[in-house]
Amino acid sequence: MADASFKDVPELFEVELTESLTARTESLSTFRELGPPDLVHVLKSTGRSGQRDLGSYHYVSGVDASSSASLAAYINSLTYNIEDDSGWFSKGTSWKVKSGCYCCFNAFSRVDVRVDVKIPGGVQAYVVDLRGERHEATPEIWQETFLSALLRAILYSDDPTYWLEAYRKLDPITTLEGELRFLQAAEALFMKGWQVGSDPEIQVATVVSNHLTAAIMKYFGDSGRYQHAANLFEKILQKEPEVASLLAKSYLGMNEEVKAVQIMASAIKQTPQSYTLLHVQCDFLRAKGKYDWALKLARQAVNCAPSEFVTWEKLTEIYIDMGQYENALLTLNSCPMFTYNGRDAHRNLNPARVHLPPKGAIVDILPERIKTEDDEADPALLRLPAPGLRGTWARAYSLLTRLVSQIGWDELLKTRSSVFVMEEEYRMQKAQSERPQSATGGKVIHEDGTVSSPQRGDSLQGAAAARADDDASTRGVASPTQSAPDEDGQGAENVTDPETLANANGLPTIRISTESAREQAAKDNAANGHEETKENGVQEAPGQTLEKPVQAAENNQDGEGGQSASQEPFSFSNKRLCERWLDNLFMVLYEDLRVWTIFRAEVAHFKTQHVAYRKTGLEWEILGDLGMRLHHKEEAKEAYQRCLDTPRYSYKPWSKLLDMYAEEGDIQRTLQVAVRVAAYQWGEYTEMTYPTQIARCFFKLGQIHGHAKISYTLLSMGLPEPVLKIMESYLQYGRIFKVEGYDF
Repeated sequence: MADASFKDVPELFEVELTESLTARTESLSTFRELGPPDLVHVLKSTGRSGQRDLGSYHYVSGVDASSSASLAAYINSLTYNIEDDSGWFSKGTSWKVKSGCYCCFNAFSRVDVRVDVKIPGGVQAYVVDLRGERHEATPEIWQETFLSALLRAILYSDDPTYWLEAYRKLDPITTLEGELRFLQAAEALFMKGWQVGSDPEIQVATVVSNHLTAAIMKYFGDSGRYQHAANLFEKILQKEPEVASLLAKSYLGMNEEVKAVQIMASAIKQTPQSYTLLHVQCDFLRAKGKYDWALKLARQAVNCAPSEFVTWEKLTEIYIDMGQYENALLTLNSCPMFTYNGRDAHRNLNPARVHLPPKGAIVDILPERIKTEDDEADPALLRLPAPGLRGTWARAYSLLTRLVSQIGWDELLKTRSSVFVMEEEYRMQKAQSERPQSATGGKVIHEDGTVSSPQRGDSLQGAAAARADDDASTRGVASPTQSAPDEDGQGAENVTDPETLANANGLPTIRISTESAREQAAKDNAANGHEETKENGVQEAPGQTLEKPVQAAENNQDGEGGQSASQEPFSFSNKRLCERWLDNLFMVLYEDLRVWTIFRAEVAHFKTQHVAYRKTGLEWEILGDLGMRLHHKEEAKEAYQRCLDTPRYSYKPWSKLLDMYAEEGDIQRTLQVAVRVAAYQWGEYTEMTYPTQIARCFFKLGQIHGHAKISYTLLSMGLPEPVLKIMESYLQYGRIFKVEGYDF
């Protein structure tokens, strides 16, 4: 069946005819936001009686979806792409495209627009709603579909977390006329932008915080052409004052700071409750070093939108900038966390056959795509939970890693124990409240950290009330079901005795709760394999690696003097309960730091012994990611470079190094790495120029050195003609759209 395949278009052959269309129709109601990429289904036939037709499909983005004619033209182009396997003397079985169906999801009206093409024959366009019923396609539906397809092409273009087999990415906008149509459609549908959803860190999509505005800022921001975005926002500002935040951000991107300040000053009088506008002001003041002014605005933004994660995140960042680490930790603890919802995707089907033809000469420079020993790694590295974090959890973890990179692990533990109620404090307070001699009766420790006495001074009722609070609290406070000391005091002794902790074969884990609470937390934890990694950490970590995380227990034993009964030993009124998710992130951070410390110690040891330090390609890649997470950029770069020495098929290290070299302004290395990144992208059928990571890095270099220098450097590299043509296409985009640096 090789002759039934396309020459250079990936495709998945169906087991049953049209099963991909049926699966898409059944999945329509599950698409929450932008929807999945477009689905193209074709039927191939030999025209002979008794010969079974073949059905195949692939995914595509970047096709002009403004009318049925443009979608039919794409299917018609596939008819010229089929392989001709006829011999010299005998005509082989000739397969032809019999019919095709192009499916494009309309994210505004939540319907699927489909175009059926019969070859030869007519074209039929219709709309399928969430119930599977057919309707007529109106001009309004086509405009929404056109913009929906553009948004997917722009936002899915270089998203490393979104991968589909047989997914072909084409250039969404190739001419100035196409860009003008994009701007016109965006202006017409701007007020409906909230309907297409927003990034996972935004809880409620608004007119200014949604996928439409994100795509506009990404498309024009990556090439530094903010003036087109500013022109669009100027028009919309008359109808919607909140757009002033986007307009100010565009002017700041154009280095028009005076205009931006004037817009922000007038807009804050009209919309004082706009947290997006307050955030633009915050970022501007932070860039100028006015952190105390930015702090006031960030607090106001939290008051305006207390249920949004990004407002608390911004406040935490400013506290870290100012060195107020206790406030930063308390603010991070207050962040509202949301369930992560990934991109919309099709239901996976098991294809009868997968056809992935090689795409051009550029892919010849890539290593073989076979599994080797370099694709294996130490289980301790594979089980690290941090790479599994997504959405708000990943953003909160990056704040925590920024904290530890500035103040160190020991100081972070001290800060944590000074602002959060620790397990030992709770146990000792609870033990005092259960004493019958206590004049105050049983105390109840509430969610906000305050201590109160119930009306009836029964210690059991006090314990029950405390237990009810614990169920709603976090691992910062132990579950009293198992953490209360036994009658002989053995339970408390096992935890509070520092000698016992020190003799536990190295480091104890960050243990702020009992085993039962930890098991319950593991169910809620986003990272799989969390508990096993933690246990291995106790066995493997050397005693000198990290300081014991249980510090509050040692400090609190000093308060067990004779006057502790009359004086409250712990100021619970000044402390908070640590949220369970934040406590889990501390554990994740501990695992990262433990592995990183062991790795750096091994590197130093091997250097002193003058012995080569060897790791597999996958291990170097994981260690590079770990270094980036912990803000050790130079060590991470070294790990990625070591990964390139292994014959492993992997796109990530090249991609990471491309960003690093472009940031450093290193033209030669950036271009060398960019050729490899382009090869990997073309190997995955990403046949697009912009917006891509390579184009973004080229334009960043072009602002400093000019596009002519980049072009001459490419010529000096002696690349094969097909490869040079692909690399020049990124600069060709810059010439057409007049990106900064194109003329020098």
